[in-house]
Amino acid sequence: MAVPIPLRLRPLEIGDVLDETFRLYRRNFAVIAGVSVAFAIPFAALAGYGFGSLFTNLFNQAASGNPADFSQVSDGLLGLGLGYLVNIALQPLQVGAVTFAVSESALGRTVTVGGVLRAALRRYFHVLGFVILILLMELLFCLFPLWIWILVGWVAVLPSIFIENIGLGAAMSRSWRLVRGMWWRTFFILLLVGLVWYVVTIALGGFFYLGQGLLSIVVSPYIALSIYEAAVILVQGLTVPILLIAIVLLYFDLRVRKEGIDLFQMAAQLG
Repeated sequence: MAVPIPLRLRPLEIGDVLDETFRLYRRNFAVIAGVSVAFAIPFAALAGYGFGSLFTNLFNQAASGNPADFSQVSDGLLGLGLGYLVNIALQPLQVGAVTFAVSESALGRTVTVGGVLRAALRRYFHVLGFVILILLMELLFCLFPLWIWILVGWVAVLPSIFIENIGLGAAMSRSWRLVRGMWWRTFFILLLVGLVWYVVTIALGGFFYLGQGLLSIVVSPYIALSIYEAAVILVQGLTVPILLIAIVLLYFDLRVRKEGIDLFQMAAQLG
C-alpha cells in the first residue's frame, strides 16, 4: 500500500485551490465519492418515488376530467416530505464524513470507510447544529448580502470541528478569526469554486436528462421522471465533495497566511 502524502502547506492561489481540489478528490475517490453518494441514496429513492407518484396521480385526475382530489396525491407528498426529512437527518453524516476524509488525506493519513463513518458519528450533532443554523438563516434573513457575509465568515467551521477537535461554538469563533481581513479573497475563491461545481453538476445532469427522454420511450414518462429526479440527487452527492474539499483547502490556506503553519511542516520535515 502506498504511503499517504500530506498536503504541501503553502499560500494557495485560486488556480492552486482548483488543482488541489481535484487532486485530493482523485486520491481518495472511492471512499469520498462512495460515502457521499451512499448517504444521498435514501433521499434519492424517496424523492423519486414522491415525484413519480405525485405527477402520475395529477395526470390521471386531469385526464379523467374530474375535480382535483388532493387526497389521492397524499402518497407522493408524503414521499417528498419524508425525503426532505431524511435528507436533513443524513446530511450531517454526509458532510461530516467527506470533510473528515478530506482532512485526513490532506494531513497524510490513511483514509478508511470505517474511520470516516466513526468520525462523522462522533461529530454528528455539531454538524447537525451547523446545518440547521444555515437553514434557519435561509428562512429568516431577508437580506441576501448579510447571509453571504455570514456564510463566508463561517467557511472554516467544518474543518475546525474535525481537524482541531472543537465544538460548534468554538469552531464558529475560530472561523471568524481566520477569515478576518481576508473576507473578499475568500469570497471570490468560494464564488469560483461554486461556479465550477455548478457547471460540473449541470453537465452530469444533462446526460441523465437525455437519458430521461430516451427512457420515456420505453416506460411511462412519470417513471422516467422519477428515475431522473433520483439520478440528479445522486449526481449532487457525487459533486458536493468538490465544495467541501475546497473549504478544507481554504482552511489550511488561511492558517498558513495567518499562523505560518507551513513553517512548522518544513521544520518537521527537516528534523
